[in-house]
Amino acid sequence: MPRPIGWLSSVSRSGVENIAPYSQWQNLTFDPPMVMFSANQYPDGRRKDTVVNAEETGWFVWNMATYALREAVNISAMALPPEESEFDRLSVTRDYADNAPIPMVRESPVKFECRYLSTHRLKGNSPVGSIDIVFAQVETIHIDDSVILPDGRLDIASIQPIARLGYFDYTVVRDIFEMRVPGSDADAQAGLEGRATL
Repeated sequence: MPRPIGWLSSVSRSGVENIAPYSQWQNLTFDPPMVMFSANQYPDGRRKDTVVNAEETGWFVWNMATYALREAVNISAMALPPEESEFDRLSVTRDYADNAPIPMVRESPVKFECRYLSTHRLKGNSPVGSIDIVFAQVETIHIDDSVILPDGRLDIASIQPIARLGYFDYTVVRDIFEMRVPGSDADAQAGLEGRATL
């Protein structure tokens, strides 16, 4: 099934800029907005740079991965030494976050500045099976005006976010349909996850 992609940018304590995609990424709640991602260790037991950077600097950025950016997302998945920046291999423009000097992908239409909260480590049956689950709070959201519809919602069909399937497969969000929970009023703002109290 499709998994949303956490295309996460961060910076090391020494200033090396990093960006990598994570397909174990998810929204957690909305009040305040919180998110999480999990990262498997390398076979030699090293932890992923994004995890270490978030812990040491307190920040990372989620960049929405879109069909137009798919090649850059794929290139950024390369396993590089910590002293090398994936950004140097990408044809994208770097902007910088408001809360910390974290690079953001200008061409990505939606970005979340995420403040690190905590890491929960789960031991697997092998070093690569062990994971870090990182929790964060979204402090600032950047949205390109061109992808906002007149009613204030995002034009997802135009953005075409990509999502991860199994194997080497991905999919694109192009078709959208609406369902309202039976008994909800016309102004209901939430679906299966529950209804927000305004």
